[in-house]
Amino acid sequence: MKFALCNEVLKELPFAEQCRVAAALGYDGLEVAPFTLAADPMAIDDAQARAFGRIALDHGLEISGLHWLLVAPAGLSIVSADAALRQRSTAVMQRLVELCALMGGRYLVHGSPKQRSVPPGETRAAALERAHECLAAAARSAEQCGVAYCIEPLSTAETDLVNTVAEAVELVQAIGSPAFRTMIDCSAAGQMEREDIPALMRRWMPAGQIAHVQVNDPNRRGPGQGAMRFAPILAALREMQAAGHYQGIVAVEPFDYVPDGTGSAARAIGYLRGLEEAAGHD
Repeated sequence: MKFALCNEVLKELPFAEQCRVAAALGYDGLEVAPFTLAADPMAIDDAQARAFGRIALDHGLEISGLHWLLVAPAGLSIVSADAALRQRSTAVMQRLVELCALMGGRYLVHGSPKQRSVPPGETRAAALERAHECLAAAARSAEQCGVAYCIEPLSTAETDLVNTVAEAVELVQAIGSPAFRTMIDCSAAGQMEREDIPALMRRWMPAGQIAHVQVNDPNRRGPGQGAMRFAPILAALREMQAAGHYQGIVAVEPFDYVPDGTGSAARAIGYLRGLEEAAGHD
């Protein structure tokens, strides 16, 4: 199984140093938050995007995909009643699709909870309709670029729009693009889902709706730093991989870095590789 590190964990380091550290710890790739590469990711040109991909490859890594898409530039929204703002946000999403492909990435994770939460005084139905329009446009770009665009179910503590895999699948089916899919964030799923994560995987992966998995604990720390048991999750993933239902990389995405960014990344990959090794001896 291949593991990527979400690069904001090491965001204080230059990108090449992030790659060096991640490779030295044993990761296979980086999942990149665009705001860590430039204050305004829209200023990244094609040549710079390709250069980031080459830097990762030079360290034996891949840029597996992008996430935290709408943090920068500031003020974006896919649910605003302001059509011009939604248009600008859509243009950012479409450009990030292009940048992902140029960097060698295979997927984008659309979390960005603040930029999709229902505006005050608006209805959820209206917000969802506007989000549908923006996400469908991003999906069309993803089709053209050969990448997957994933809507991320998030907890109600973060957003009030798309909180479960079932809700995300409804949106996936409504948009109806082969490039538009969903994913599982273990922290959010552990807070929101009635089923455990292995059951979620076995329910949704065979139908092809799940294109990506992020591993983290509901306490928002890295895997192995909380109560969630990841051995059954990795076992379900291996089962889905063997059946051809999941070909993706698994990304480590802690939010609370204990003891610090590098230490959190090291503990997570050590824990996950240890579970993999133990499973290999079963």
